[in-house]
Amino acid sequence: MIASESRYIQHEERAAARDVAGTATGAAAAEVAGLRAENEQLREAMDSRATIEQARGMLMALASCPGQTAWSMLVEISQRSNVKLRDVAAFLVAAATGGLLPPEIEPAYRHALARARRGRAR
Repeated sequence: MIASESRYIQHEERAAARDVAGTATGAAAAEVAGLRAENEQLREAMDSRATIEQARGMLMALASCPGQTAWSMLVEISQRSNVKLRDVAAFLVAAATGGLLPPEIEPAYRHALARARRGRAR
């Protein structure tokens, strides 16, 4: 092999190694960004979980219903009012300490509570 061919091959090998390293670095960066986003979502879920459980317990007491029914009520209120479930829970907990339910939530709350009470009366 001629020395110039050897240098050319070495140059091509180094360029290929840089390409592979760049691709690997880009993939690793994308994976890290994805993991960070997932971590943030999980952190938000953990932070809102206690409030959701408090609201669920309140609904269980108000409607004299089991936990699954209270969960269904939270979901129904969220869907009917088009408000995120964690926000519905926060509003319900705040209302228990003297706050008012927002107008977009109150009708859905009253409907869900009345429905649960009717279901219990059967």
